[in-house]
Amino acid sequence: MSRIGKNPVAVPQGVTIDVKDNVITVKGKLGELSQDFSNVDITVEDGNVLVTRPSDNKEDKAKHGLYRALIKNMIDGVSSGWTKELELVGVGYRATNQGQKLDLALGFSHNIVMDIAPEVKVETITEKGKNPIVKLTSHDKQLVGQVAAKIRGFRKPEPYKGKGIKFVGEELRRKAGKSA
Repeated sequence: MSRIGKNPVAVPQGVTIDVKDNVITVKGKLGELSQDFSNVDITVEDGNVLVTRPSDNKEDKAKHGLYRALIKNMIDGVSSGWTKELELVGVGYRATNQGQKLDLALGFSHNIVMDIAPEVKVETITEKGKNPIVKLTSHDKQLVGQVAAKIRGFRKPEPYKGKGIKFVGEELRRKAGKSA
C-alpha cells in the first residue's frame, strides 16, 4: 500500500471541499482550485480527506499517492499559499516589475519582458550590495513552480562562477576552472 496515499489529509478551518463527478474542488480564503481524478475514491469524513484505491494494479498504486499529494498541496495553497524566490546572480543583472509585467536585465542585448499569470503575484526586491530577488506568490503550487522554472530557464546558473538565476537556498555544483 502507498505510504503517502494511505495518510489522511487534515482540512483546516475555513477550507471547504466538494467532490463531484471525478472532480475535487477546494475553496479557501486565498482562492479556489479544482482537480480531475481517476482510479481512486476520495471521501471527506470528520475534517479529513481519505484517498483509497479500488485495486492493487500498477496504475491504481501510482495514482493513489499522486492524488493524495495533489490534494494536500491544494489545501495548503488555499489556506496559506505558496512562495518561490529566485535570486539573480551576476554583474548588472536586474529585475523590476510594473504590475504583472516582469522586466529582467540578464546580460543580453535586450531586456526580457515577461507577462506573469494573474493568479501569481510578483514582487522584486533590490537592496544595495545584494543580489536582486524575484518573489512569486500564489495559491496554486503547480503554477508558481511553472512560472519560476520559466524565469530560471532564461539564464540557468553556470557551474564555474555561479552566474545566472537560481532559487534562494539552492546549492549549485561548482566546477574548478582551468588548471595551469
